[in-house]
Amino acid sequence: MSVIALCALAGCTPPPPTAEDFIPEYKGVETVLLDGDLVQFNVAMTKALASANVAAYAECAAAQYTLIRGYGFARHVRTNVAIEGGIWRADAVYTISPSLPKGLKTIDAEVVTQNCLEKGIPTV
Repeated sequence: MSVIALCALAGCTPPPPTAEDFIPEYKGVETVLLDGDLVQFNVAMTKALASANVAAYAECAAAQYTLIRGYGFARHVRTNVAIEGGIWRADAVYTISPSLPKGLKTIDAEVVTQNCLEKGIPTV
């Protein structure tokens, strides 16, 4: 008998999800150039465990897009996350630049893109 079945019989709470339970489905990225170096990334996915999962997907898209445009760095401006009907969506805005921008939430696009590939998170 499984742990969940035993737990149900005993009246206890089921164990929290494990890494094996997290198999997201990435539904795509839409990129919108807002103004010069300001870019919006709209991403969607299902089977996320938390808003951080869909925000990471948006960051991966931003990192790869930054490299495609010939730049090396991006600065996070904002991310809005919503879930509706089981679909997680993020609307994230980043500035991209050839040199490290001022600010606290900057990313090195090459490093982040490599991390995304290692984690299996798609990029643009």
